[in-house]
Amino acid sequence: MKRRDALRSLALITGGLVLVPACDFSKDDILSAYKNLNVTTSQQKLLAQIADTIIPAGYIKGASDLAVQDFILVMVNDCVDSEGQKSFSDGLSAFDAFSKKSGGKVFDKLEVPQREQVLKTVLASEGEEDKTIRAFLNTTKRFTIQGFMMSEYIMTNVKPYSLIPGDYNGEVLIADLKSEKING
Repeated sequence: MKRRDALRSLALITGGLVLVPACDFSKDDILSAYKNLNVTTSQQKLLAQIADTIIPAGYIKGASDLAVQDFILVMVNDCVDSEGQKSFSDGLSAFDAFSKKSGGKVFDKLEVPQREQVLKTVLASEGEEDKTIRAFLNTTKRFTIQGFMMSEYIMTNVKPYSLIPGDYNGEVLIADLKSEKING
């Protein structure tokens, strides 16, 4: 009986070793959650770095801490028309090349001030060749701010959302009121 188990195990191991060279582990997989976009995991990480450059972590959490990149991809996948999705995908694909051209390195190898400068360069450019990258970055910026402000963390910890304006207390002096400031 043990000989049969040994032969079965040997056959399984041999079959597995035969199939391993056929597997290509170097290729970056396309995320299947976004049907209308062909986004790889490396592009998702790049999008997280761009969002974190737009809203960095500091006193409160940053955009990548709240997984805003997933919100951006869902919004582009579900709410943007096919032309906008194509423009977004093209801009995301071409962003690293633009970063290398303007900043000297790919985006994830740059320091924070250099990343900010690359984003400012894209937004300030007027050229026709940077049109897709500029459209991509404008869409990313819009959805980064929207996703950040609508996140559970912001709505519960930073600026608590109240469905009703609050209890009425007529004996409070205006000088005693303090306003919640989330921007400074």
